[in-house]
Amino acid sequence: MSLKRLDSQKDIAEYKEIKDRLFSATHEEILAGWTTDVYFIKTRDVLRKSGLLNAQVVAEVFTRKEGVFAGSEEVLRLFQTLPDVPQVETLSEGASFGPKEVLMRITGTYGSFGIYETVLAGMLASSTGWATAARECVLAAEGRDVLCFGARHVHPAIAPVMERAAKIAGCSGMSCILAAKLCGEEPQGTVPHAAVLLMGDTVKLAKVYDETIPANEPRIVLVDTFKDEAEETMRVANCLGDKLAGIRLDTPGERGGVTPDLVREIRWRLDKAGFDKVKVIATGGLTPERIKVLNEAGASVYGVGSYISHGTSRDMTMDIKMIDGKPIAKRGRLPGIIPNPRLERVL
Repeated sequence: MSLKRLDSQKDIAEYKEIKDRLFSATHEEILAGWTTDVYFIKTRDVLRKSGLLNAQVVAEVFTRKEGVFAGSEEVLRLFQTLPDVPQVETLSEGASFGPKEVLMRITGTYGSFGIYETVLAGMLASSTGWATAARECVLAAEGRDVLCFGARHVHPAIAPVMERAAKIAGCSGMSCILAAKLCGEEPQGTVPHAAVLLMGDTVKLAKVYDETIPANEPRIVLVDTFKDEAEETMRVANCLGDKLAGIRLDTPGERGGVTPDLVREIRWRLDKAGFDKVKVIATGGLTPERIKVLNEAGASVYGVGSYISHGTSRDMTMDIKMIDGKPIAKRGRLPGIIPNPRLERVL
């Protein structure tokens, strides 16, 4: 649907409510400016009346805490839809940065992009927070695969954004279908406890699963639904033999969760029975600290959800630093451009 780009307070007054819609913004609404803060529209009206809306400005974006940068690709796609596309220099996605380092520099008329300050700050803040949390898990895993299973912990409208940020930070895969497709990959994951419960037996589930999924997909089976995890692991291994690629542990907190001793025992039993190539996949409330401990116990892969999805966003600030070629800044900030040789011209 074509949507008029938001330009003035008059447009806001003429907004007509769409009944029975989902509360998340559509792509068209975001691109048209409808998710910005109202004070940027008021600013637009005031500057237009004063003849200053098209003043040439340079704006810089930074945050006060270190992190892993992500979200700039969405900002660029937004800017590319504008009638007057600004010049953009940015840090590469996936790059680590320090406190108050300039992450993005935008040059153009204020009227061309000023309305989108809220939008770009939100895009960068959320993705950078998720990427930072994901990188912590990836580093803790010390080369082992980390899969992002965070979609269930956020609003579905932003689940692909979150899992993309995790991919940028080094996660090897993701479970959200749309997220994977948008990254040019295939989603990863086995079946949930619901499938095992409905089937009534883990081995029975494993047999049907093996018969059902495509031949090129790894056979990974959840083993903590009905019986002792070590017992179920060996039952499934003996059933599928060399076809078994891995077992997934998701033991609930009521039973102590996925502990190092549990992982160690399962790894030992698999190796003794000749199933040394079967991977032990740990999931369920994992943190970087828990991942480090499970490394030593023999876990091979980690599925991380809430730690990534609950990653603390980085509050982004966009400051105007130049107006018509003259350095300027609000009180407490340094006037003029702050050099950062790591920025790359992308628009």
